[in-house]
Amino acid sequence: MGRVTDLVNRRIVLAARPVGEPVPTDLRLETVPVPEPGDGQVLLAVEHLSLDPYMRGRMSAAKSYAAPVEVGQVMEGGTVARVVRSRDGRFAEGDLVLSYSGWQEYDVSDGTGLRRLDPDVAPPTTALGVLGMPGFTAWAGLLTIGRPQPGETVVVAAASGAVGSAVGQIARIKGARAVGIAGGPDKCAYVRDVLGFDACVDHRAPDLAGRLAAVCPDGVDVYFENVGGAVWDAVLPLLNPFARVPVCGLVAHYNETGEAPGPDRLTGTMRAVLTKSLTIRGFIQSEFADQRKAFYAEAGEWVRSGRLQYREDVVDGLENAPAAFVDLLRGKNFGKLLVRVSRS
Repeated sequence: MGRVTDLVNRRIVLAARPVGEPVPTDLRLETVPVPEPGDGQVLLAVEHLSLDPYMRGRMSAAKSYAAPVEVGQVMEGGTVARVVRSRDGRFAEGDLVLSYSGWQEYDVSDGTGLRRLDPDVAPPTTALGVLGMPGFTAWAGLLTIGRPQPGETVVVAAASGAVGSAVGQIARIKGARAVGIAGGPDKCAYVRDVLGFDACVDHRAPDLAGRLAAVCPDGVDVYFENVGGAVWDAVLPLLNPFARVPVCGLVAHYNETGEAPGPDRLTGTMRAVLTKSLTIRGFIQSEFADQRKAFYAEAGEWVRSGRLQYREDVVDGLENAPAAFVDLLRGKNFGKLLVRVSRS
């Protein structure tokens, strides 16, 4: 590797706050010099970037659980990176780390939040997926809020995605039935035949509610919500008394600019909450940070033994991240969406 002063950093910044669905002009690719790391710092070369639905919320200035990305700032995101210069005794050049370097090729870090990765234990990209934030979201949300019991029925939306695929497999490991909802026959076949769900229903089917009811003859005890919209409408009547609903995401609504059209469904939802004694709880995975050590131990063993499987959808080139992100919000990805950033 040449001198740091000879390097340039390509990065993608938020150019404008989207109105509705993001468009290419909301993001801008720019080139800046790579700074020399100071004392106690490391220079990271990003190898893989994770693209996740929560990033749509970071593009908005609306009040949320986390501060938005400011216009002109690098889009944030989890990354796997390699240490290429180190002035921090905790890290050596060549180390692979989990970092939060965002949508860029290089980053200077003081070591805060970095986690060293051992490629002999698991493929490094799993730290962005099944053994990272998405996997932990599935594990903590399902087991802490959903609390599936043997023989119960667990339904999960976006079942072929990074979070949903893990939810259904963990439900099966814990002895529950797993029913997935996914977009299209190929994804449904993958969920059933590869991941081992008991059933999967195509949310694009015109008779979604009827098909879901047919594969949930005993109702639904746990519904892991990733989507909202028509999927929630189909699930709500099937919820059993004392059902639990971890609310992880509402991707069907992320690009909305106002109130959803159609009748007000709140009264019907609240009536079901009351009469069926439902538990509906939104959550952010960081709320369960004290459980991460247990997650790494349990999920790591499941991955090594093949009980917890995963699929990665890899896009080459940082410049292609914006289009891939828009496709993610449209449900076009198949598995955990990653961008291969490194040009080496």
